[in-house]
Amino acid sequence: MLADKIKNFETNILLYGITPPKKGTEADKIRDIADRQMARLRSHDIDGLILYDIQDEATRTDEERPFPFIETLDPYDYAQQHLSELAVPKIIYRAVGKYAPDELADFLNRASPDQTLTVFVGAASRSQKVALTLPKAYRLKQETGSELVLGGVTIPERHTSKGDEHLRVFEKVAQGCRFFVSQGVYDINASKNLLSEYYYYGREQGIPLAPIIFTLTPCGSQKTLQFMKWLGISIPKWLENELIHSPDTIDRSLEFCEQNWLELKRFADEKGIPIGCNVESVAIRKVEVDASIELLERVARSMGR
Repeated sequence: MLADKIKNFETNILLYGITPPKKGTEADKIRDIADRQMARLRSHDIDGLILYDIQDEATRTDEERPFPFIETLDPYDYAQQHLSELAVPKIIYRAVGKYAPDELADFLNRASPDQTLTVFVGAASRSQKVALTLPKAYRLKQETGSELVLGGVTIPERHTSKGDEHLRVFEKVAQGCRFFVSQGVYDINASKNLLSEYYYYGREQGIPLAPIIFTLTPCGSQKTLQFMKWLGISIPKWLENELIHSPDTIDRSLEFCEQNWLELKRFADEKGIPIGCNVESVAIRKVEVDASIELLERVARSMGR
C-alpha cells in the first residue's frame, strides 16, 4: 500500500493528479467526468491518486490569470462519492487557509488512514487572508491524533533563489510530514540541486530521507505554457523557445518531461534517495490529458511496471 511504501522510505512511487469538477456542475456531468477519469486510470499500475484543493492565488502575482479562477468541488467529498470504484489510495490536498480549525479537524477525524492520505498546502502569499496557517494546521493534525499519512509541498525552484528548500523540507518532516510533492518540474537543475542538498544534509544529520514525488505535466499550447508560468512553474528560456517553435508542442513537451524524469531517477538512484513521480495535466483539453496518460505509461515503464 502507498502509506507503507512512504513509511518504509521506498522509491519509484507513481501517482496521478487530478482536479475535481467545478462547483455547480450538474450531477449527471459530474458522474460522466468521474467515469472518464476512472476509465483512463484503471489499467495503469499507480500507487495513488492525488486530488487537488484549488485556492485563489490572486495575491501571489500581479499578472493576469490566463484562465479564470473557478472554485471546484471538495476533493475529499468528490473522491468518496464518485471515485470509490478506482481502488487506489487517494491523496487529498488541503489548502489549509480555506478551513476553520473545526472543519480541518472534522476531515482528519472522518478520513480513513487505510484509504486516504493528505497534503497540507499553505497560503499562496503572505498577504493572503487565511482562516488557518500552515504551522497551526500541523499542530492541529497532532492534536487530533489523526493517523492519516501527512505530506507537504516542495518547490525546487525556490532553492535556486533562496538556497534553503532542503531545510524547509526537514522542518516539515519535524512537523509530521512523511513525503513531499513538488510543483511541475521543467527546470531539471533546480530539482537536482535540491536533491543534492537534501541528500548531504540528511546524511550529515543522520535524518532518514522522506520520499520526494516530482510532478510532471505536459504542455500542448502557448496558452497552457502561459498558465504553467503563471502557476509558478519555472521553465528555462531555451526550453520555452523549443516548445513555442516546435511543430508539435505536445510531443516535444513529452520528450522533455520523460528526459527530466529519467535524469532525476538516475541521479537519485545513485545516492539511494527515495523519489517518485506524479503525472498531471494542468489543461483540460483532451489532447493534453491524453498526453499525460502517455507520459504516465512512459514513467511506469522506467520503473519496470
